[in-house]
Amino acid sequence: MSEFHIEIDFAQKQPSGQIVCGDVFISKLIKEDGRTILVLSDGIGHGVKANVLATMTATMALNYTALYKRPEAAARIIMEALPRDSEGITTYATFTIIELESDGMVRIVNYDNPKSVIVRKGVPFTPTKEYLLNITGVENVGKVLRCREFRAMKEDRIVFMSDGITQSGMGNAKMRMGWGQENVEEFVVQQLSRSGDISARKLSKKVLNKAIQNDGFHLLDDASCGVIYFRDPREMLLVTGPPFFKVKDHDFSYRIKDYKGVKIVCGGTTAEIIARELNQEIETEISLGDRYALPRYSLAGFHLVTEGILTIGKVEELLENFDSELRYGNSPAEEIVKQLIQHDRIVVLVGTRINWAHHDPEQPIEMEIRKFVVKRIVKLLEEKFFKEVVVNFY
Repeated sequence: MSEFHIEIDFAQKQPSGQIVCGDVFISKLIKEDGRTILVLSDGIGHGVKANVLATMTATMALNYTALYKRPEAAARIIMEALPRDSEGITTYATFTIIELESDGMVRIVNYDNPKSVIVRKGVPFTPTKEYLLNITGVENVGKVLRCREFRAMKEDRIVFMSDGITQSGMGNAKMRMGWGQENVEEFVVQQLSRSGDISARKLSKKVLNKAIQNDGFHLLDDASCGVIYFRDPREMLLVTGPPFFKVKDHDFSYRIKDYKGVKIVCGGTTAEIIARELNQEIETEISLGDRYALPRYSLAGFHLVTEGILTIGKVEELLENFDSELRYGNSPAEEIVKQLIQHDRIVVLVGTRINWAHHDPEQPIEMEIRKFVVKRIVKLLEEKFFKEVVVNFY
């Protein structure tokens, strides 16, 4: 486990009148290798055709990178796979590939996308290892990949984007040639000087919103911005279910008590066991504003205590359909989701004692047993939200 957390977020918007974005961002966590791979591709043109080209390119780039394929050879295969028009000319999609390793090593491979902005200690940073790779194949003469490698430090930022960002504002009186790489870099540095701990989500949205403003609030091109933020991790403990053996109740409860960080318990029976072992009182709270009508409890030292299997089932549903543009309420399930999103290293303690009140032989086993619901939540947290998750079963 690295000494810092890697926070990643992304914002994009298509031009007015288009139903899909021609830029595509995909990612993959390869846990066994300690690698995270990010790919942003920009398809030529707009709309569905551009989206298809970008999706094909991004998917191939992601898969070849995952297999440690040499980028110059992978790029040639990508070029050959892209469809051709009626005149035999290969259609076009740019891409940026970013590999993040658990020891902090970063590799950025770029083909015709704007140069990623790297900021260290509040100023633009230029890695010492920068080089060009020629894309193999006689039909690709003159086409090159721009590569940069460096070891990240805490508080570093990487901002990657499509040309809808750098070319925004093109043709208007203030920026006839567009916003431009240097001005984007200056804008990012200014935002960091104003708020040194700005989140990846907020910074990516600020860059995108500035591009939209440059185009008179009607984008002329697909615009995408991603941000990677290396920072201290925020830690959280999620507990659901009592231990399988009652003799473990005491050790289970004191492990939870000694945890330093935000603590959430899902399960009335689990909360009662913890309260009993710690000699505390548990109280039921009335939550009139809970849209899901799930109970909430109060226990000293815990951020939230709520019902068990129904709540974590709702949490899984909310994570599956998460939308950063929505405002989430204060129901137990929504509050848990907000905390999961805000924290980086999450420890999940799963008790395996069956609560027979929820046992229904007509329901699929995966739905009635707590640990399967938790496994789905863990997968979402790791693959969709880039969280570090440790699960212990009791």
